[in-house]
Amino acid sequence: MKINQLEPKSVWNNFSKLNEVPRASKKEERVIAFMMDFGNKLGLETFSDDTGNVIIRKPATKGMESKKMVTLQSHLDMVHQKNGDTQFNFDTQGIEMFVDGDWVKAKGTTLGADNGMGVAAIMALLESDSVPHPALEALFTIDEETGMTGAFGLKGGVLKGEILLNLDTEEDDEIDIGCAGGVDVTAKRTYNEKSCVHGDAGLQITVKGLKGGHSGMDIYKGQGNANKIMNRLLYLGLDFNMRISSLKGGSLRNAIPRESLCQLNIGRKQVEEFTNKFNELSDAIKTELKIQEPNVIISLSEIEPAKKVMGLGAQGKLIKSIYAAHNGVYAMSAAIKNLVETSNNVAKIVVKDGKIIIGCLTRSSVDSAKLDLANALRSVFELGGFEVDLSGDYPGWSPNPDSEILSITKHTYIKLFKEEPKVIACHAGLECGILGQNYPQIDMVSFGPTILGAHSPDERVSISSVQKFWKFLIAILAVTPEK
Repeated sequence: MKINQLEPKSVWNNFSKLNEVPRASKKEERVIAFMMDFGNKLGLETFSDDTGNVIIRKPATKGMESKKMVTLQSHLDMVHQKNGDTQFNFDTQGIEMFVDGDWVKAKGTTLGADNGMGVAAIMALLESDSVPHPALEALFTIDEETGMTGAFGLKGGVLKGEILLNLDTEEDDEIDIGCAGGVDVTAKRTYNEKSCVHGDAGLQITVKGLKGGHSGMDIYKGQGNANKIMNRLLYLGLDFNMRISSLKGGSLRNAIPRESLCQLNIGRKQVEEFTNKFNELSDAIKTELKIQEPNVIISLSEIEPAKKVMGLGAQGKLIKSIYAAHNGVYAMSAAIKNLVETSNNVAKIVVKDGKIIIGCLTRSSVDSAKLDLANALRSVFELGGFEVDLSGDYPGWSPNPDSEILSITKHTYIKLFKEEPKVIACHAGLECGILGQNYPQIDMVSFGPTILGAHSPDERVSISSVQKFWKFLIAILAVTPEK
């Protein structure tokens, strides 16, 4: 079955059109133009602010003019990730989708359901002539995935809505009323390259096949981090006078790294002993991760030796710093059951041509705890001779259990589905916290369809869940409060 033939057709048709447009974070020019064209063709008030966010307004349907205006918000950008063996150019190609039972998936890449399903649902409402609704204001933000610069750049006074529905939650039985803030921790240093010893062997270590996923929503699952796994293997090499020539692991700060590749030199007489020790450790790691990561692949192969390698001093500090850097859950919330309070993702490591870059994303629903962990990471890397920068700091969203729109969405959910929704705060970074700074009076909740594997090529969205989400969304619009 073709994607645009799925129900609700208006949502899936818009999702298909959206996924034809390349829309990487910080490269949203084409999707901004696409959305501007969409609004203008409908004859609706459509404009873009100085940051690049797109706002489209639609008058209330007849009889709904006295209702409060509702702002519907989703982000236009998507995470671009693909499997190592997938041939795909995100700058020129549209996402290739297919149906697998109740799921829509992509062929070897991220799907863009995060947050494309929210965008598509808003588009369907804007073009509908049959769904009753109050006055609507669509806010399509840019660059949510790599800094939330769209939300940060939205000035006060632009939005007119009194209620905001963020459509960026990924479990269809949840209503989100709070989220974590975050900060990027970036460590950089240089190193002296040394000429390799004549007669050394060249080896390549590959770690792949991990699940990856969202570095906030999936961090509690204990899945493997390719950078930390690789570092355990490299630590083993310190006893063998191993010399790294290059290292690349992970790609995006908000994705748990799935793959890492390291090339190194080692004395040819030590290859056999190192290989034996490597295989022992590799088997141990696979055993540790057999439940969380049954498909992990850890391999060692011989390659041409490199001409330039890292000096031993810098190499030792690199490996020991990464070993000491916390990865995963740091603290659980004492206020909300089963909520991760604070975590870190050792997201990206690049070693090449005399330069080292390590990128982490630290999250917490408590700002002081976020800074505490960020400072712990800063201290570790500074002891290793790195210069450390804390950037991209964004606030969390404090829950308001007395919210009027929460009460409405909760009662609507119960009426429709005969069960109570889970009212939660999440360990992801939603734009609500940032938007709330310039719009402190706006009443907000977040919800969406079930999406699994976001930020990874395993990303998929449930077809039946999209139907449930759409039914829920239009039901909420029918019962929004009076002005």
